[in-house]
Amino acid sequence: MKRLFVALVLGLLPIRAGAETTEHATLIATVTDHHILPRYAALAETGAALAEASKAHCEAGDPALRTAWGKAFDAWIGVSHLRFGPSETDNRAFSLAFWPDSRGKTPKALRGLLLKGDEAILTPEGFAIQSIAAQGYYAMEYLLYGPEFATLGTSEFRCGLAQAMAGNIASVTAAIHEDWVKGYAETLKTAGAEGNLVYQSEAEGVQELFKALGTGLQITADMRILRPLGSFERPRPDRAEARLSGRSVRHVILSVDALEELSGMLSEGSPSLVMQFGEGFDYVRAASIALDDPVFASVTDSGRRLNIETIKGVLDDLREIAAVELGSYLGVVAGFNALDGD
Repeated sequence: MKRLFVALVLGLLPIRAGAETTEHATLIATVTDHHILPRYAALAETGAALAEASKAHCEAGDPALRTAWGKAFDAWIGVSHLRFGPSETDNRAFSLAFWPDSRGKTPKALRGLLLKGDEAILTPEGFAIQSIAAQGYYAMEYLLYGPEFATLGTSEFRCGLAQAMAGNIASVTAAIHEDWVKGYAETLKTAGAEGNLVYQSEAEGVQELFKALGTGLQITADMRILRPLGSFERPRPDRAEARLSGRSVRHVILSVDALEELSGMLSEGSPSLVMQFGEGFDYVRAASIALDDPVFASVTDSGRRLNIETIKGVLDDLREIAAVELGSYLGVVAGFNALDGD
């Protein structure tokens, strides 16, 4: 049986070969300057704002701290598909976002820190060497929203830990942004130039961006949605991303916004592809909002879970369109991505 979305949108206008419609160097520059760099700038800015907010608002329930953390987390979701370059240096992406955590390492690590109360870890140097399970946005979510952590340790240590977490996020996001601005953006934009050992052709640079779209679609379909969906017999709502703070569906929507922007740039020049991606992402966004279920709790409802399954089905269709049609248009193949082998 053909998937719902493919049946609706495939067979529109024919797609011409990518080499005839896309100037690779221009495409790479456009995506770098108007998609990647602004989003990493926002990541660093919100990370710095979170660290600043924690100085005066370090109590877990403080609305100002939660708001600053939420904005910083939003910015991370907006770049979570860009799993290459500076974000992968020194495991920076994992230190910001240790998820999915199928073995519950994050709450275990956080509990250990709070019970031990070692103030040596509250320095930037001391906290940076702690387990990545205790670092980043997801660990901070447990500290800010987890009822079991509200009374562990002393209030002073909890305050210091929130500040250490926020400071570490600011440091890591600033490093990623700096590396992009001071070198990697130029490396990507000069793909194929003599001496470029990272991207030895313009096609390799385009392939990197193409893989980022596929990676984002895979993360959203298979991790953000399929994990809580589980099976009909055994739904797993407890596996929803950022469930404690009620952000699970919000992350799907934020991811869709970022992926739609990227897909639009990659498919510019092909009205057919632009239409297919636009209609698909519009459906996912509208259907996600219509769920009126911020944490996918309705996966346990045999009737309502069909709506969530349909959203995942459309995302799967978009992955297929990207892999087959967009790949053909750009003249590249997907190859391996950052999630292969995880």
